[in-house]
Amino acid sequence: MKVLVSGGTGLVGRYIVEELLSAGYQVAVGGRNAPQLDLFSQPVTFVPLRLDPSEDQSNAFDDAYFFVHAAFAHVPGKYRGGEGDDPASFRRFNLDGTVRLFETAKRAGIRRCVFLSSRAVYGDRLAGETVTEDTMPTPNTLYGEVKRDAEHALFSLSAPGFATASLRATGVYGDLCPNKWDDLFADYLAGKPVLSRAGTEVHGRDVGRAVRLLLETETSRISGEAFNLSDVVTDTHEILEHLQRVTGCPHPLPSPAPQGIVSAMDTSKIRALGWHGGGTALLEETIARLAETMPLRPTTFSASASSRPS
Repeated sequence: MKVLVSGGTGLVGRYIVEELLSAGYQVAVGGRNAPQLDLFSQPVTFVPLRLDPSEDQSNAFDDAYFFVHAAFAHVPGKYRGGEGDDPASFRRFNLDGTVRLFETAKRAGIRRCVFLSSRAVYGDRLAGETVTEDTMPTPNTLYGEVKRDAEHALFSLSAPGFATASLRATGVYGDLCPNKWDDLFADYLAGKPVLSRAGTEVHGRDVGRAVRLLLETETSRISGEAFNLSDVVTDTHEILEHLQRVTGCPHPLPSPAPQGIVSAMDTSKIRALGWHGGGTALLEETIARLAETMPLRPTTFSASASSRPS
């Protein structure tokens, strides 16, 4: 069975593609540029695909059964604030272009469409609040507005033979390179000051498993539905504390973020489908794996630490 994944070469899309490949799906990666030959663990096909509402891209959906939309046009390294100084183009590509792809997918006979949305649709919430899918979306960024409006457009297209679902994912971390924490880890290991922040995180591989669930669960349980996706509440102090433990880095850690300042996401809805995250154990395992790829290996600091005078 063939799945078209837009944005499949992105930081999140790659995890989705790898999960689908491991489950035996044929995967077509849609994007502006073909992936490097060794980017994925198994062969994929490439389909030129753009977030341009003026283009007819119906041929991109040939032979595909499912469509996973993970593409997003933004300033590199930014999602919130990713519009830079051109909000009109940001909205045109990410909303109008996305809606055009949804409509084209339906006309092309795609059976199921899964959209990678964001917790940003909820906007900033009260400290300690738990957000459910029934919480009224009140985005306070253009990024969140675009994700919310794209969700609404997708759900309006739901019909027999075209099932739709949205994943409201929190911050995504993982062990593929490049990595969202590359700069953070490099700064800490170099002894540079690091600001402390708290947030919710989910591993990219757990995102991939959630996408697969939404493709395989019976239609009546997922169509026209949004699902929260989050796993751990953490902060920069905890993340770097794990890194310090495996590297022996002597640099001081940033102060812990105040407790209770992050609004958690209720994930009982996706868990009811059989999903579960890797939790703190996967967070620690991932940081240890990433440490092995850093220029300064764990032995570097342990050796220097043992040579310091007592």
